[in-house]
Amino acid sequence: MKWVMAGTAAALLMAGPALAQHAQPDCAADAVPLPPELAGWLARGALSAAIDTLTLRAATVQPGRAVDLALVPTPSVRYALRPERPGGSVSHGGMVGFTVERAGTYRVAIGSAAWIDLVQGGKALASVGHGPGPACSGIRKMVDFALEPGSYVLQIAGNGAPTLPVLVTRLP
Repeated sequence: MKWVMAGTAAALLMAGPALAQHAQPDCAADAVPLPPELAGWLARGALSAAIDTLTLRAATVQPGRAVDLALVPTPSVRYALRPERPGGSVSHGGMVGFTVERAGTYRVAIGSAAWIDLVQGGKALASVGHGPGPACSGIRKMVDFALEPGSYVLQIAGNGAPTLPVLVTRLP
């Protein structure tokens, strides 16, 4: 029994450095200022998501200004286009519209791992990049799109909570 315990203790000691490599950052010490294009994340307003294309006009965001988006249970949403990953019956979703004035790369930043689709003209657009947000920012996921001037619909599906911080912003 002593040998088993000694072996277990040795294994834990050797695993310590490997486990430390995957530790979460110390946000008090590791927080860094957000880049200018994400600065709107810190001053969010409140907005209710659209549940269908008829209510989309009242659910618009301005690029550069973040919102805490109130979502609804996924079965209540009639999306403009069926999401690629719609989420289950206990998830939350909704839509917002926005307008692009200048062509460029636009980033959608959200505070969870929810599924997003960007729709224009009845088609989902392909992303040009994606990744996590800056450490300790509260941004969980960022997805980039090359956009031309026009109107777009951001669809959110499969969110675990009834609210979601969202920012659409133009990259420099």
